[in-house]
Amino acid sequence: MARKETQPVILGRISGLFGVRGWIKVHSYTDPCEAILDYATWLIESAGEWRTFEVLEGRPHGKTIVARLDGIDDRDAVAEMVQAAIGVDRSDMPVPEDGEYYWSDLEGLTVQKESGEIVGTVAYLIGTGANDVLVVQKDSGEVLLPFVTGEVIKDVDLTGGVVSVDWEWD
Repeated sequence: MARKETQPVILGRISGLFGVRGWIKVHSYTDPCEAILDYATWLIESAGEWRTFEVLEGRPHGKTIVARLDGIDDRDAVAEMVQAAIGVDRSDMPVPEDGEYYWSDLEGLTVQKESGEIVGTVAYLIGTGANDVLVVQKDSGEVLLPFVTGEVIKDVDLTGGVVSVDWEWD
């Protein structure tokens, strides 16, 4: 499975409403979290479709980000968008350096041992601070796999859709 060049890169989600004038609370997946504000145009997923919005204003607010989008000026409009994904066009993103990956490119990849035995599929990732963690969906449920290149992650083949690992599974 090759990555889909036309799919937006997901950088966060709308987590709630802020005030009565259409501001949104944003749960940012970027590091640092305010880096999501570096993008002037966001794609917001609604009912399976992506809509384009210009970011008029934004700032950190406590542990979250708040922003105002063009065309959204009341609380009711925002209420319909809560939990929607926020993405940007891949062409707006910097190309990752060797050995670095966008999480969205890893999701859906097959995880296999170096012996070729299929373990499961990358469902999603978790940032823990120490290292990122792959959540791998197996027939028997989910397992967590530290994303530590060299030690655990032996190879990531985005074109072939495979993450090769050296890890003992329970």
